[in-house]
Amino acid sequence: MNEFKNIGKSLMRVDGKEKILGKAKYPGDLYMDGMLHGVTLRSTEAHAYFSLDLGEAKKLPGVVKILTHEDISGENSHGVYFKDQKVFCKNKVRRIGDPMAFIIAENKEMAMEAKKRIKVKYEKLPTVFDPREAMKEDSPKIHGESNIIYHYKCRKGNMEEGFKKCHVIVENEFKTSMVDHAFLQIESGLAYMEDGNIVVCAATQYPHFDQVEIAEALGIPKERVRIINPAVGGAFGGREDITMQIHIALGTFLTKRPIKVTYSREESFYAHSKRHPLYMKFKTGADEKGKLIAMEANIVGDTGAYASWAVNVLRKAGVHATGPYEIPNVKIDSYAVYTNNPFCGAMRGFGATQIPIGCEQQMDILAEKLGMSPVEIRLKNCFVKNSITATGQVFTESVPIKRCIEAVGEGLNL
Repeated sequence: MNEFKNIGKSLMRVDGKEKILGKAKYPGDLYMDGMLHGVTLRSTEAHAYFSLDLGEAKKLPGVVKILTHEDISGENSHGVYFKDQKVFCKNKVRRIGDPMAFIIAENKEMAMEAKKRIKVKYEKLPTVFDPREAMKEDSPKIHGESNIIYHYKCRKGNMEEGFKKCHVIVENEFKTSMVDHAFLQIESGLAYMEDGNIVVCAATQYPHFDQVEIAEALGIPKERVRIINPAVGGAFGGREDITMQIHIALGTFLTKRPIKVTYSREESFYAHSKRHPLYMKFKTGADEKGKLIAMEANIVGDTGAYASWAVNVLRKAGVHATGPYEIPNVKIDSYAVYTNNPFCGAMRGFGATQIPIGCEQQMDILAEKLGMSPVEIRLKNCFVKNSITATGQVFTESVPIKRCIEAVGEGLNL
């Protein structure tokens, strides 16, 4: 069959030759005659009302325009799941790094100097940086009346009866850290007009999302926005959210000139999402033979100031909280919570990567208490064909995890 013709063959990557030869064009390599340069003014406070005085900055030679929320003719909001991020904050910031203005000048040095001349007045607000504190009723609110934006529940069996049958029970708390993608190619982009339409060149994972969100912010049909995705120097989920795309599109739409933006590494850290830190409580019980009987988990995910993919991440964390093990009695609660921290979103295997730090350590501790090897206890409980997960999914096809565990155990002499 034609669809299997490449199996077992060594194939050349479509983009491999150009990258190896240094001929690949990344956004940072793109230039146009007469292009302007843009620089973003970002918040230095995590939670505050603010006002801007642009007077002195506007007077500087070479400054063409300074964009704020007042220049948005369409929707001043964007976001992959909830539209809770602002193109330009109007009068309130919710994290360090929130965009407040976009300075457009004849060169980057002029734009940077103008940025220094903008006077920002802050009125600080109470902050919250721990999602467990943010869940409390009296906590500072980031958006609306509650910081809890999503609650996933999973229930299976009878927890009270399940734990009564356990010979050994272990309870522990675990925490994972916020992680940045730190891709080699920092964010850069170029926007220009072509036949009355806006062309945006930027490394992105969702060009179709970018097209829609740019069009909505500018108040124009999406057919007037074209996204060109040059070579991408790493992404890992960190290019799924909008960074500078709307800023440069709006700038070129208003000035009718090409506009280029290239972030510094420091600004890159401010601009894109992170991996969600999770706070996890696990209670896991097994019988005297090492068979899992019951598991309870409470998971709190810090999504920072904006939701991004938090709903999907915390749902996935909840679904995978049992690990690859069949457990008859399960109770799982996972929460996505706003804080004033940097916002979190997609990152390789989101939700499913943090959870094993908790559930697998529980397995090791159970094994130790029962005098078993970590391989033996896993082989007694891992999914096989026709296993049923905590969510009710039945594995009707091949489930090779037992062979994998056996091979690892043999290699480690366990």
